[in-house]
Amino acid sequence: MARTLEQSRQWMQLGADLLNNAIANFDERDLAVDTQLPGWTRKHLIAHLAASGDALGNLVHWAATGEVTPMYSSPEARAADIEIGSRKAGSELALWFDESTSRLDAAMSALTAEQWAHEIVTAQGRTVPASETPWIRSREVMIHAVDLDSGIGFDDLPEEFLRALCDDIVTKRASADGPIAIVLVSDTADQWTIPGPGDPVQVTGSLAAITAYLAGRQFSGLTTSGNDEVPELSAWL
Repeated sequence: MARTLEQSRQWMQLGADLLNNAIANFDERDLAVDTQLPGWTRKHLIAHLAASGDALGNLVHWAATGEVTPMYSSPEARAADIEIGSRKAGSELALWFDESTSRLDAAMSALTAEQWAHEIVTAQGRTVPASETPWIRSREVMIHAVDLDSGIGFDDLPEEFLRALCDDIVTKRASADGPIAIVLVSDTADQWTIPGPGDPVQVTGSLAAITAYLAGRQFSGLTTSGNDEVPELSAWL
């Protein structure tokens, strides 16, 4: 599906709202609980989200001014921000996330159509127009709202977002050499193909389960042609 800038910004806000609502219900003990991401507690994940909001703000500044401002000065600086943030009190983390979200939204709202078209470079080294930054952020806050392990699942996210995310992940996976061809068929009649050698394995299930599978997250309810094991996928980011 062809997602729009407006949709991506709406999904940004929805993901931030889901996270803020979850964070508001956590005490310090809750924040020390592990997330679905190995090695990260909820504090680590919230610190990452707050820091990445500020980092994406650097790319928006780049688009607005033409001044080259990378997301992070180095991978080590990114990791240090997360580790230092994970030691903050819960109230400090909640405020940091909320303020970085507000700053990013305000900076994006100030961009002109011409500035949205300016090219920037992501943390992965991809050169894209600034109009991709809301999608990067919406993808991040939505998926990590699930990773927070607070009761939010992929089936709580909008179908149009799930379709856009599947499109994005399949495109990335299709550019790599996969070990096997896979055809994904959802209960919403959506279909995606990941190329690879041999006869394709058909994986069938709910749109939410297929999205979780593609994103490398926990899933259930998927079936395959021939009752084979669901093929294992490599990391996509």
